[in-house]
Amino acid sequence: MKKNKFIIALIMSLIFVLALTGCTTDQEEEVSETFPDKPIKIINYVAAGGWMDVTTRKFTEIAAKYTDETFVIENRTGAGGLVALDFVLEQPNDGYTIFAGTTSNISTVISGKHDADKYIWGLQWVSMIMRDPECVITNSKNPIVEFEDLIKDAEDRDDKQIWVGPSIGGFDHVMGLKVWDAFEIGEKVDWIPFESGPLAMNALLGGQGLAYVGNPRDVDGRPDLYIAAVASEERLPQYPDVPTFGELGHPELDNELMWRGFAVKDGTPDEAIEWFRDIVQKVTEDEEWIEFFYESAIEVTNYDQEEFEEIIEKNIEDHIFYLEKYGML
Repeated sequence: MKKNKFIIALIMSLIFVLALTGCTTDQEEEVSETFPDKPIKIINYVAAGGWMDVTTRKFTEIAAKYTDETFVIENRTGAGGLVALDFVLEQPNDGYTIFAGTTSNISTVISGKHDADKYIWGLQWVSMIMRDPECVITNSKNPIVEFEDLIKDAEDRDDKQIWVGPSIGGFDHVMGLKVWDAFEIGEKVDWIPFESGPLAMNALLGGQGLAYVGNPRDVDGRPDLYIAAVASEERLPQYPDVPTFGELGHPELDNELMWRGFAVKDGTPDEAIEWFRDIVQKVTEDEEWIEFFYESAIEVTNYDQEEFEEIIEKNIEDHIFYLEKYGML
């Protein structure tokens, strides 16, 4: 009798366990099939009209061709992106909050000695959507315009040559340090920082410096600005007369770029990431998207998380190396 009761109890336990397993499986499938079931927020760290803001709004416009789901763009500016990052990291890791980031966010964290484990690796960097090559820009109204003349002027002068740009320790500044290091003029040049790139370019146009570090699109609408050298393995078709750093003797600078991409809070479910990456793939393959960025010499990409995070790791390594070398860390 006791044996029969034991067998019955065992059978009932097995049925109960199987029932639970079945419920869990059904529930997981339901989550996967229904994501998303509410609007997805894309958080910009730049103000409305900033280039990443323009990028994300174009992204949602193109994405509407491939999904009926709603994207909401929010601009949370301040502290070089830390305000936006704090907001994203305070949200649930459910895939409904996406951070729209750039290389500048990495610069802010490293140069400001902020917690990289929190602000960089507290995120999963799921999609790198574009490569925007770095370049050195001069003023065509100045007597020194070509890159080789710029370097020779730095070598020959008794005082220091002035380059202008945004914040000390920022991405463009570190690119400037790399150029100075490669061409051995680091002791002959000073960087004068301005609150923003446009203010620095206005200073260049006003004769307050001889060079600016930025991206090809910075010369759009500014006919007096001149791209003297570009970080690209081949000459840009949009600027066929501009030499690459490789042609100028330093191919190690030909892969320096401003990236833009998307990240989610660490621990976000795989199904949410896969859904979003599928949309990213459709958008980045769309001809309208590609043509929109072509004139600005921006290369559209769709790097996955592994490749994206390898690039970020290199950014961190480079920033630490150059900021320490020049006594800024």
